[in-house]
Amino acid sequence: MKQVLDVHGMTCGHCEKSVTAAIKLLDPQAEVHIDRGQNRVEVNSTQSREALAEAIREEGYQVAA
Repeated sequence: MKQVLDVHGMTCGHCEKSVTAAIKLLDPQAEVHIDRGQNRVEVNSTQSREALAEAIREEGYQVAA
């Protein structure tokens, strides 16, 4: 299922890698596409939106509701 999350606080490539790693830890099969300029994270995953958002928040980023 495709989820689009509004994630704030990503400022560099390392941030993108951290967000991607957090999602992949939750769902190794997830497909992750990040547009840092638009603060968008698109995830194709079997995990719920809330589970994905919580994984990203645990890395220190803000996820809009």
